[in-house]
Amino acid sequence: MDLQTILSKYPPQPQYLIEMLIDVDDATEQHYVSEDELRTIAAYVGVRDSQVYSVMSFYTMLSTTPRGKYVIQVCKDVPCYLNDDFNVLKTIQDELAIGIGDTTPDQLFSLELTACIGCCDEAPAMRVNHETYTNLSDEKVRSILESYRSGLL
Repeated sequence: MDLQTILSKYPPQPQYLIEMLIDVDDATEQHYVSEDELRTIAAYVGVRDSQVYSVMSFYTMLSTTPRGKYVIQVCKDVPCYLNDDFNVLKTIQDELAIGIGDTTPDQLFSLELTACIGCCDEAPAMRVNHETYTNLSDEKVRSILESYRSGLL
């Protein structure tokens, strides 16, 4: 879906900014909003570019740089950290051979840390794009990654 089609879904008002940005981010396989798109959105809703940048930098689900097809966000807030007996992050890093902020060479996965994703009672948790996974174990993480690799999810 192109930018103009996405914008046409919303009135040109700042209160729809987050929804617009999420739609633009989701519309590309690289999950990001380019600087040109950001400026166009700012003009459309009638705010400064810096206000849109501010929103983009606040929400970890949004990015101004290209990412992989599947963006893995590992929750590192206190409940997930305390319930992480096997280290979710290390399992993902070992499995994908990438670090935090990196993307796999095949552009399939990007790895990020995020603040609470709202699953404290089912920690540890991670999110892949908009799908949340909870009560993680080493085996469950490896199985989830393999499902994405093979196209099952």
